[in-house]
Amino acid sequence: MFLSAFYIYLWIMLVIALATFITLYFVEAGYGILRTDKWGKTISNKWAWFFMELPIFVAMIVLWLSSPHRWNIVPIVFLLIFQAHYIQRTLIFPFLLKGKSRMPIGIMCLGISFNILNSMMQGYWIFHVAYNQDSPALFVQVGTNWFCSWQFILGVSLFVAGYFINLRSDYIIRHLRKDSNDTNHYFPKGFMFKYVTSANYFGELVEWLGFAILTWSVSGLVFFIWTFANLVPRAEAIYKRYKQEFPEEFLNNRKLKRVIPFVY
Repeated sequence: MFLSAFYIYLWIMLVIALATFITLYFVEAGYGILRTDKWGKTISNKWAWFFMELPIFVAMIVLWLSSPHRWNIVPIVFLLIFQAHYIQRTLIFPFLLKGKSRMPIGIMCLGISFNILNSMMQGYWIFHVAYNQDSPALFVQVGTNWFCSWQFILGVSLFVAGYFINLRSDYIIRHLRKDSNDTNHYFPKGFMFKYVTSANYFGELVEWLGFAILTWSVSGLVFFIWTFANLVPRAEAIYKRYKQEFPEEFLNNRKLKRVIPFVY
């Protein structure tokens, strides 16, 4: 892929992210607490998450192996950080889910499509585009000194913090239900849920902001924007649903926000 074509691709992804952001304020993605029958045929939540996240996990490895720079230490560290999220999301998270929830196949396919496109954004930049002779990435120019840069240190710190917030929040949500036969909805409490109703999404936002900074890449920034465009409208929809089902929780905590503590 030529450099100019790659950046055109990023611009297209940005435009689609903006369209997605606007659309999701009017159309609720029908999975999880927002699932409805209008989205058509469904598949087990466990397998839906597995099939949805697997492509990006595999594609990143393929893009790494196909690179002549695959043994350079800095991109390997980028890969390990990125894959830390997707190992958990692909091989652990789906099979810890409780209950018999299902996901529409259409939404699963949309997720698969985005993950394939995102693997091209991240993997192709890290292992190929960054080494362009005319305009090499900053991490290529400084080599292993990148690990001492403020970008890497700040980015990793944010990624780790977001990763922890995401895992802890998922744990709280997962343990709201007593067993696999429990289909009731519960209001998550404690930890970051004291400040936002979608603490797990806040964690993901922090994670991918950190990744954009630690790689210091336009590709990472576009992924963060996509994460924002996808999760913030959904957090709004979840906030409204919780407010309908658990109005007393909002009376007890009038400062409760949607996804960004003290802000939104």
